[in-house]
Amino acid sequence: MFRKMRRPRQEVSADTCKKVLQTEKRAVLSVIGDDGYPYGVPVNFVYDAEEETIYLHGSKEGHKIDAIRNCDKVCFTTWDKGYRTENDWAWHVTSVIAMGRAEFIDDLEIVTEKVRKLGLKYYPSSDEVEKEIRAAIRAVRLIAIHIEHMTGKQIHER
Repeated sequence: MFRKMRRPRQEVSADTCKKVLQTEKRAVLSVIGDDGYPYGVPVNFVYDAEEETIYLHGSKEGHKIDAIRNCDKVCFTTWDKGYRTENDWAWHVTSVIAMGRAEFIDDLEIVTEKVRKLGLKYYPSSDEVEKEIRAAIRAVRLIAIHIEHMTGKQIHER
């Protein structure tokens, strides 16, 4: 069902993909938007390796939410900061593309648990995370992306 990579020599292992998902902070979630147009939106996320699921949050309404309601198939893309070798101007970058199905999570206990993990990834302290949870948890829409297919590749940008 899913295509193989066109350049398999650039492909990285599943473990490398998981490491990128665990360490990076920003990604793009692509959905099928209005009138069938693709809609890619920058997101913050947390990856649960045991569940092989990506979690992100947003408001309870909007373009992203409507698109997922209409079609739960999504594409999630992230990449690492990369590195350069001595005397080379071009970066080596590892990217990950995950295809899966998005699901809205409504159980407040699960929402709170996953939002806490998300917050601890981004906020400077657990106190700030807990303060934000107390203030806004009921306004949060938690989205789980259940990964069905994942590929990663390392490129040399030149």
